[in-house]
Amino acid sequence: MMLATRLRTALADGQARDPILLEHDDADFALRAGEQIVPAAVLVPFVDRVDPTILMILRPETMRRHAGQIAFPGGRVDPGDDGVIGAALREAEEEIGLPRAHVDVVGTVDRYRTITGYDVTPVIGVLPPDLPLIAQPTEVADIFEIPLSFLLEPMNHIEQAVEWQGRERRFFEITWQDRRIWGATAAMIVNLARRLAYPA
Repeated sequence: MMLATRLRTALADGQARDPILLEHDDADFALRAGEQIVPAAVLVPFVDRVDPTILMILRPETMRRHAGQIAFPGGRVDPGDDGVIGAALREAEEEIGLPRAHVDVVGTVDRYRTITGYDVTPVIGVLPPDLPLIAQPTEVADIFEIPLSFLLEPMNHIEQAVEWQGRERRFFEITWQDRRIWGATAAMIVNLARRLAYPA
């Protein structure tokens, strides 16, 4: 069965079961006067290999926000975008040179609001393997793939705690080789893993 079909079936099954999902970062988030929630989208790119992977990016250390963090391609939704799917495809094209014609869009999954005020919609897409991607250097330091089986394994979702603004705040961390995924990206992966009833 094709990967995109398997994912559509798995997501439908997972949503029918309605698993308990993570609390969003907005449990710790309070808008200051004049601030707005900013709609955003990321592309979660599944690579259609015999053993599927998920493509991820490393942000440069020089970025003002999220420096050195592992993420999915994405950003805020612009007025000219065709909704969150259009925004995710545009950002992936800008950041890693991924032509939108090569993305088989499966759909969207649970939105995630970050502590920085972004309301992020993950867009699931399937790519053919070994596309010639090019990192936009001001936004992407590296492009790499992580095995899907590793990211969906609950034993790899390590819950951590840190004191922030006088209270304990909990977050997930996923470590693959020397790559540390944490924060909103790890939380979205954990939410996705809980949604997917991924067929063997």
